Amino acid sequence: MVAGLGVPVSMFGWYLTPDAWSCGIFGFGLAHILLGFLDMFRRSADNDNA
Repeated sequence: MVAGLGVPVSMFGWYLTPDAWSCGIFGFGLAHILLGFLDMFRRSADNDNA
């Protein structure tokens, strides 16, 4: 879900390319995509027996 929300945010930042805020919005969306993919492969706390 986090990665899915990052896609439209980064596309919106790409659309605003000549604007001063575009790099920040684009990076914010890419960070959501990256963190969403990392979260998908993380072990959950309830399955941790060690």
